[in-house]
Amino acid sequence: MVQTDRAHRPALLMSLALCTVLWAGCAEEQGAYGDASSIVMAVPTEVWVEVEDSVYRALEPRIYTVRDEKTFTVTQVDPRSGATWGDLKRFRQLLVVGPADAPWIADVLGAARDRDRDGSLVQAFDVWARGQTVTALVTAEGGEQADLLGALDELRDLYDRQYRQLAEARMFVSGRDSALIDTLQARADFSLLFPVVYDWATRDSVYIFRNDNPDPSELIRQVAVTWASPIPEGMEGEDFLAWRQELVDGHYSDEQVAVLDALEAGRFTYDGKDAYQIRAVWQSPPGAWPAGGPFILRAVACPTQDRMYLLDAWLYAPGKEKYQYMIQLESILDSFRCGT
Repeated sequence: MVQTDRAHRPALLMSLALCTVLWAGCAEEQGAYGDASSIVMAVPTEVWVEVEDSVYRALEPRIYTVRDEKTFTVTQVDPRSGATWGDLKRFRQLLVVGPADAPWIADVLGAARDRDRDGSLVQAFDVWARGQTVTALVTAEGGEQADLLGALDELRDLYDRQYRQLAEARMFVSGRDSALIDTLQARADFSLLFPVVYDWATRDSVYIFRNDNPDPSELIRQVAVTWASPIPEGMEGEDFLAWRQELVDGHYSDEQVAVLDALEAGRFTYDGKDAYQIRAVWQSPPGAWPAGGPFILRAVACPTQDRMYLLDAWLYAPGKEKYQYMIQLESILDSFRCGT
């Protein structure tokens, strides 16, 4: 897998460099380019050749949506490379590695605030371009390789945490639908927090919340909630999947069947309640228009109501990276509350 990715990295680096031509001479005014899931990593080449496999494993973790998808993409550049570094240092997301007196580190230290320092990790903003986040790993002189390998887990957690915060902030740019929380609590004694752009409808104790902006052929995010009472006993993963299929067949406008090739499932405790979660993929049944995407299914027992809730969140985003949308759906599911 890594070998295949490497074959494409020179072309990726070239395309990144070429796109900077459009910004030549005005990058400071125009701001950073690239997206938050693309990390340009500045580290000397002689260090990089010793650590690249470890960096890819740590900073390019994969999730399965409808395919094996990287959460981040790392592109290495030598910060001593002159014009190439001069272009790529204006990207939105940068990771720079080196001792404190290295010029590419000194610029970050000069721009950082004290509160953005955490040991050897320092973050600064708008260092070489507006709208940019630069993370610096300050190493010992000659200790770049060892210090970088030792910091990879911390770096992975930092990038994932900040990306999740960004994905949630993007989701709520339209505002939080606090009025819907009150409505759901009054009508059904449960609640979820949605952006105001979601439409919703209810029928037969099934609540469906949907955002298909800008166009349902391009992007659909949907969450459904229903329940059974009294709480059924002894239900396992296949029972919840069968329940989901009943929900799909009876209430969804989009035909779906579950694909279990890469299923992840297990019990967990959610908000102090017993719960079960399944991550898998849906696709259109044979003969229907081909479509598919990931879904998250949760069953949550609410003893104070003697209800077992089923929450189903699914995504349709053909040709798009899906990680940020799955984070957003997961955030909505995490907001679920039942009972008093």
